[in-house]
Amino acid sequence: MHTHIMPEHMPRFSEQFGYEGFIHLEHHLPGRARMMQGTKFFREIEANCWDPVAREVDYAAHHTQMQVVCTIPVLFAYFAQPKHTLEVARFLNDHLAQLVHDHPRTYIGLGTLPMQDTELSIRELQRCKEIGLVGVQIGSNINDKNLSEPEFFPIFQAMQDLGMALFVHPWNMMGQQHMSKYWLPWLVGMPAETSRAICSMIFGGVLERLPGLRVNFAHAGGSFLPTIGRIEHGFHCRPDLVAIDNPVNPRDYLGKFWVDCITHDPLMLRYILDLAGEDKVTLGSDYPFPLGDLEIGAFIEEMGLPDETKEKIYFRNTMEWLNLVNLPIHSG
Repeated sequence: MHTHIMPEHMPRFSEQFGYEGFIHLEHHLPGRARMMQGTKFFREIEANCWDPVAREVDYAAHHTQMQVVCTIPVLFAYFAQPKHTLEVARFLNDHLAQLVHDHPRTYIGLGTLPMQDTELSIRELQRCKEIGLVGVQIGSNINDKNLSEPEFFPIFQAMQDLGMALFVHPWNMMGQQHMSKYWLPWLVGMPAETSRAICSMIFGGVLERLPGLRVNFAHAGGSFLPTIGRIEHGFHCRPDLVAIDNPVNPRDYLGKFWVDCITHDPLMLRYILDLAGEDKVTLGSDYPFPLGDLEIGAFIEEMGLPDETKEKIYFRNTMEWLNLVNLPIHSG
């Protein structure tokens, strides 16, 4: 339920809009491309980042039939003028919808939104539903604004009202400019960003006011669940700072949102299952990127979990999150 994909060919949005920051691809070798932000190299990718058939072959090796796909967070383009971010989002969402249409037994799609503009986001959210996407992916913050900001609440309310699932992925990592060495933005910043998003949605009252919002947080909820004791203690010892918008204990929200299983650590996954509940842990991979679980749950098979628990992780919990419980699962 956590994989990334992008179109094989991206428009030169920087040239089209007249300013830098947008991603384009340089296909310099067969089956390989450089993701570029203007003249700045971002990442090297392979064909499995855009080729649906190549992905299916990879997944078949791990007995996986379906992938929930969403864009790569660097493509969010929240930095841009809202009308330009909307154009990027429409391009990416149309690509995802076509992918789902062409490969209905393999792909389920999550769209992207111009989150810096409330009205445009709600309009595109509605369109995402119309073109066959079942939810959206957003960043852990929007141009350094926490998800508790009032401007985002109508978007979350529209997600609940439309029955669209929400996937929150860390991006625009805090402190990134001060800790670029050792890949720390990805190793330290991303877990912190996800905890930032969960805390913001809890303390800001988003989850309290929208109990029907089906939200899933990447990378096992980042550092939120491992530090829930500290977070709860802060709630109790300084309510004047923490409980100003929501008087409910943050621990009470455990089991009310989903997280994926990407821990790379059986001991930590057992902890996540105990704390979040085995009904709220879904099979993530972050495919096709190397920091993800590219063996797609192989370590789970070695944990000695009951078959019922594994079945929940492998697909039942994802189907509940996406409200696709009646979708047929094909064998063979």
